[in-house]
Amino acid sequence: MSTAKREAWGRLRKLPSGRWQARYPAPDGETHTARTEDDKPLTFLTKTDARAWLASVHTKIAREEWESPSVLAARRRAEAETEKARSVGFSEYADCWIALIRTEPNRSGKKRAIGTIRSYKSKVDGYLIPEFGDTPVRRIDEARIRVMTDRLDTIPSPLNPRSKFNGITRPVLIVLMMILRQAARDGIIPAAPNISIPRQESVRHDADHDDSEDVASPEQIEDLYAATPKQWAIMVLFAAWCQLRRGECLGLQRRDIEWHDDGTATLHVRRQLSANTGDYSSELKSDAGKRSLSIPRIMRDRLEAHLRDNVAPEAKAPLIPTNIRGSVPLSNTRWGYVWADAREAVPGLPSRFRFHDLRHTGLTIFAQEGATLAELMRRGGHADIRVVLRYQHATMSRDRELADRMSDRVADRIAAAKRRAGEQPPDGDGHL
Repeated sequence: MSTAKREAWGRLRKLPSGRWQARYPAPDGETHTARTEDDKPLTFLTKTDARAWLASVHTKIAREEWESPSVLAARRRAEAETEKARSVGFSEYADCWIALIRTEPNRSGKKRAIGTIRSYKSKVDGYLIPEFGDTPVRRIDEARIRVMTDRLDTIPSPLNPRSKFNGITRPVLIVLMMILRQAARDGIIPAAPNISIPRQESVRHDADHDDSEDVASPEQIEDLYAATPKQWAIMVLFAAWCQLRRGECLGLQRRDIEWHDDGTATLHVRRQLSANTGDYSSELKSDAGKRSLSIPRIMRDRLEAHLRDNVAPEAKAPLIPTNIRGSVPLSNTRWGYVWADAREAVPGLPSRFRFHDLRHTGLTIFAQEGATLAELMRRGGHADIRVVLRYQHATMSRDRELADRMSDRVADRIAAAKRRAGEQPPDGDGHL
């Protein structure tokens, strides 16, 4: 049988096992039995050991350092979990971050597109995990990031090996910055280290390249139209004369074309074909992407013929079907091969001319006709005026043309008036 003996403070009891148990009155008004720091029962081999432990607890109470065993254990568990989290390796945390952004909205409150997540994951799997592996996140500092940056900078550009910018360093560092900022919000690191993000530079072209060099001539656009298989050739005209993006072209359906009694037509851009899923998506590049455009006269007859010969009669039939009058839209990948063949068949195109450059060509010509920046933004479905400012050279060219025409007309009238008055007319440059 166990025996209990009262001490000067607390109680000791010998258990049937021969070990000793200690109990004591605590400041919380309860009588507690000795427990370990992780809140498990604690017994002692000898009475002396139990008495020494009881004295140590009495001292803690006297110094007001005592905590309830359950509270102390909970705090220690939390500290251990925090320490474990702070020791998490980069690879493990990066996977958790990818899982987080799949469901968490971005700063504008929208769910991230599948293509965006895939792009981030490709940077994580292709560059960041090979660089950091299981290195604890808290050990990734500015010095370590500089080493990685220098290594990334040595990778040649896959688009233009001669370019001094590879198009890799900047996006990889941006993803790393997002991961480390989330780690700071999660308390894994006190603050994200400073990451120097290089500014965006052209990869396809040299530093002295001008955007105007990416503009094709109307004759070359006509040649591209002729070089493209007839059932898909309308893609060239949609990109050049309606200034659509590739996904917007492939996402068009018969119901998006509205014909009017006067022979004009309106194009409604409502969706795009996702290059990642192959499905229609109503989420365009921006809210400004949803727009209605007047279809230029130059392509109306060809569009009408295309609808008659290649598109099924249903309202939701794709305008660019895989097969004639089919119900499945042509894929981004298939169009890439079609475009490459058509481009190779047209001589004299600008170096590395892309399908997207047809859109740039169309917007440049639209600007040359006197379109304002606001009109260019609406036509192109742009949300950021900084993007549209690249066409300012075209609007300035048109402005100079109009200014010269105005100057010539004014000079002619002044010259005529002076001739009537027998005075000296202005010189050929329009100067008085």
